[in-house]
Amino acid sequence: MSHWSDHLAVFDTETTGLSTRDDRIVTAFIGLMGPDGALQESHSWLADPGIVIPPAATAVHGVSTQRAQEEGRPAAEVVAEVVAQLRELTAHGIPLVVYNASYDLSLCYREALRYGVEPVGDPKPVIDPLVIDRALDPYRKGKRTLDAVAAHYGVANPAAHNAEGDALTTGLVTKGLVSRFPDQLSDVLALHDQQIDWAYSWAENFRRYLENQGRPARGLSGAWPLDNGLH
Repeated sequence: MSHWSDHLAVFDTETTGLSTRDDRIVTAFIGLMGPDGALQESHSWLADPGIVIPPAATAVHGVSTQRAQEEGRPAAEVVAEVVAQLRELTAHGIPLVVYNASYDLSLCYREALRYGVEPVGDPKPVIDPLVIDRALDPYRKGKRTLDAVAAHYGVANPAAHNAEGDALTTGLVTKGLVSRFPDQLSDVLALHDQQIDWAYSWAENFRRYLENQGRPARGLSGAWPLDNGLH
């Protein structure tokens, strides 16, 4: 019997920074992953974001301002193609797998508005292994970065902080989660709605923790899979 996780659309971006309001896409990858985890289709982009790529961002993903200017395509073209591909996938009901989806999808939404492209305003179903892992294994110690969660589920990520490598790893982690929690992850549409609640609950709990520590709790709206707050 087929399962929703047999065919996944995996998506990731590498960007100029962490602000979904102000930062820009540098690289993006969208792929279709089959039951065995192999790619059946792939699309990758390198953009000239039109702004300086900070050295700290280059240190993460390896793309400098000079390389983006020399090899990248105009950002408006890249954003339009990424959005069109996301729209096609969601129109066919293919689960869209994105690690920390509220970041990538919110940034992509604002990039679309920036270049006069109609954004994908209600992607569904979205699968976010970060949200799922936090909800189903809340007391596990350690970080919840993609690398850390991948290691926990026995998934290697030899190309970390590369849009394609991170997207593929996220898809394989999703398959690992389904194997570990088959009963909780059986209905993809119900799972999408559950993640909305899980993301909000996690943000509220983390907010209270930070406040109890006397630390600022900015940028924790808990909105998922799109966060329309400005941060």
